[in-house]
Amino acid sequence: IAALVEMDARFASVFEKTGRPPLRRSEPGYRGVMKIIAGQQVSKASAAAIWLRMGAALAPMEPAHVNGLEEADFRAAGLSGPKIKAVKSLTTAIVQGELDFAALEAFDDQKVTERLCRIKGIGPWSAEVYLLTCLGRPDAWPGGDLALQIAAAEAFQLASRPDAKALTEMAEAWRPWRSVAARLLWAYYAVMLGRQDQGL
Repeated sequence: IAALVEMDARFASVFEKTGRPPLRRSEPGYRGVMKIIAGQQVSKASAAAIWLRMGAALAPMEPAHVNGLEEADFRAAGLSGPKIKAVKSLTTAIVQGELDFAALEAFDDQKVTERLCRIKGIGPWSAEVYLLTCLGRPDAWPGGDLALQIAAAEAFQLASRPDAKALTEMAEAWRPWRSVAARLLWAYYAVMLGRQDQGL
């Protein structure tokens, strides 16, 4: 955090409001990506609810088992059409040996992102969140995240909410600690909403 503040003094006031954000991590691998799929395009509260339903409806949440489930099972888990497609694409890639999570951990950030984005329904946001929350990489940046955009606009007193491209360009100055910047801005967003459950 100190290094980030030195790079961009605006983070000093962000840190004053948030304190040290919790370093929440998700397990890498299949379940980690499944949890990210649950959180695509929904609020944090909705994502948590979907994840609980997935845990019950898809148990045991292992590729070989999930691969044999029917459409009704996925619907029972609260998954939308796009999420079902993403889950099926992910599961098929693993079952067919096209995706190896153990090998993935040895790849650099760009290669991890490229490999995950080959899966239908997994885009840059999902891949960057995987790098950040599952692999603990220090320089991941999910610039397409709406909460980050809203938080940055408020924290830095911008004239308007930056889009993914503008926010990613801004974040270039925060390398190699963009993951720290993301966690601080997520925590700031939680403060904006008056919540205590900061971060992802």
